[in-house]
Amino acid sequence: MTSGAATCPAARWLSIVGLGEDGIDGLSSVARQLVSSAELVVGGKRHLELVGGLIRGRSLAWPSPIAGAMSDILAMRGRPVVVLASGDPFHYGVGEMLLRSISADETICLPQPSSFSLAASRLGWSLQDVALVSLHGRALEGIVRHLQPGARILALSWDGATPSRLAQLLTARGMGASTLAVLEALGGTRERIRSTAARSFGLTEVAALNIIALQVAAAADAKIVTLAPGLDDSLFEHDGQLTKRDIRAVTLSSLAPQQGELLWDVGLGAGSVAIEWLLRHPSLRAIGIEEDAERAARAARNAATLGTPDLQIVRKPAPAAFDGLPSPDAIFVGGGLSDPGLLDAAWNALKPGGRIVANAVSLQSEARLIDCFERHGGEITRLQVAKAGRAGSGNVFVWRHAAPVTQWRAGKP
Repeated sequence: MTSGAATCPAARWLSIVGLGEDGIDGLSSVARQLVSSAELVVGGKRHLELVGGLIRGRSLAWPSPIAGAMSDILAMRGRPVVVLASGDPFHYGVGEMLLRSISADETICLPQPSSFSLAASRLGWSLQDVALVSLHGRALEGIVRHLQPGARILALSWDGATPSRLAQLLTARGMGASTLAVLEALGGTRERIRSTAARSFGLTEVAALNIIALQVAAAADAKIVTLAPGLDDSLFEHDGQLTKRDIRAVTLSSLAPQQGELLWDVGLGAGSVAIEWLLRHPSLRAIGIEEDAERAARAARNAATLGTPDLQIVRKPAPAAFDGLPSPDAIFVGGGLSDPGLLDAAWNALKPGGRIVANAVSLQSEARLIDCFERHGGEITRLQVAKAGRAGSGNVFVWRHAAPVTQWRAGKP
C-alpha cells in the first residue's frame, strides 16, 4: 500500500464529435450513444441536420461569432454535452476554442478524417509533403508565402468563390500554369473533384464548403517570395524609406526571431523588416508603428502582396504609440531616431530577455546609438555595402558605395 494523496480525473462531460459528409452512417456506436444521451448538442445547422435523428436533448446552432455559445456550454458543466464538428475538431477546427475554457481531462474527442486527409487520399499525396493552409475567415493573400515552384498545397476555402479568386491571384503572379483542383463533399454521395489550369479557370456552381488542391507551376518571371531573408528590393513598393536588401538580411539575423514572438517595427516605412519577420514562421506576430498615412497604406499593400496580411499597423507617432500595445519580444527601430527619447522608451517597453535592434545613417542618430551602447551594452556594428556600377557610357565598372549604416543590437536583462 502506498501513501500519498489520491487523485481522480474530472468527469468527461463534454464530447467533441467529428462528422463526415455521411453523417450518422459514419459515426461509431459510441459516438451515436453520446449524441443520443446529451442534454445539449451544439453544432452548425448542417451538422445538426446530419444527426437530427439521434438528438434527444436541446440543440443549439452556433451563433456568430461562435464563441457566443460558450456561456451555454459552460452552464452545462458536469452534464452531458456534445459539440459537433467537421472531420478532426483539432485540425483547424473548434477544439482549440473549446479548450481555452475547458480542460482536456473534461472532454472526449472522437474525430473523423479531416478534409485534408480525405483530399490527400483522393489525390495520392503524402500529407507530410504538402502545405496545409486555411483560407476560411482569413485573407486570401496568406497563401502567397507557400507559393513555391513545384509546391503542393491543400487549402480550405472560405466560400464557393475562393477557388476562382485564387486562380486569378496565381495568374497575376506568373503561376497561371498551376494545376488547381476543387474537391467538394468528400466522403459523401455528392463528392465531386474537378481540375483545371489556374489561367483557364472556369468551374461553376462550386459548393461553399470545398477544399483546393494546388500544384504550383511558376514561370521564369513569377513573383516568388523566396525562403531566405533579404527579399529583392523590387518586390516592395516604397518611396525610398526602405531598409535595403543586404542591410535587411543582417537586421533579421540580429533580431533573431523565435517561435511565437511579437516584433514592434518602429518607423515602419515600407514594412520590409516586419514583413520578413512574419515570413520566417507562421506563429510570429508583428506590429508596425508608422505616423505617415501614405507610408502606412503602402506597407499594408506590401504585406498583402508578400503573403503577410496579418501585419498590424498602428498609425501614431512613436513613442506615444507604445501605450496600450502588448509588450514585444523584439523591437526594430528603423526611423524616428531624431526624437531623443525614442530609444529609451523602446528599451523600457521591451520584455526582459527581449532584443532591440536599431539602424542609423546620420551622424546625429549614430550618436544616440553609441550612447545606448555605452549604457546598455550589446554590440555596435558599421555595415557598408558597395555594388559595381558602370562609369559613364563605357564598359568600365567601379564600386558604388551606399551610405554606411550603424547598427546597435542588445538584449535586455
